[in-house]
Amino acid sequence: MTVVSKDMRSLDEIREAIEELTERRSELLHALNEAHDPALVAEHHALDEQLAALWDEQRAVRARLRFGERDAIIRRARTEERLERAA
Repeated sequence: MTVVSKDMRSLDEIREAIEELTERRSELLHALNEAHDPALVAEHHALDEQLAALWDEQRAVRARLRFGERDAIIRRARTEERLERAA
């Protein structure tokens, strides 16, 4: 899989992290089904937040792979806008 930059994870790494957290979340839900535990509830909420962040990161990486770096996109859009105004 292609790594976008040194400080960014690859899609495979993100997918693995999502799978691990999803598995842990499933275990927590089973434990919560048996008995209510405030610590488990807090961990469940934390896992949900981490999963949401990972999904956001995955979307960002996919967009970057498909469309390019954000700065390059903005430069192209500004150039096109200047050309339209000049025409």
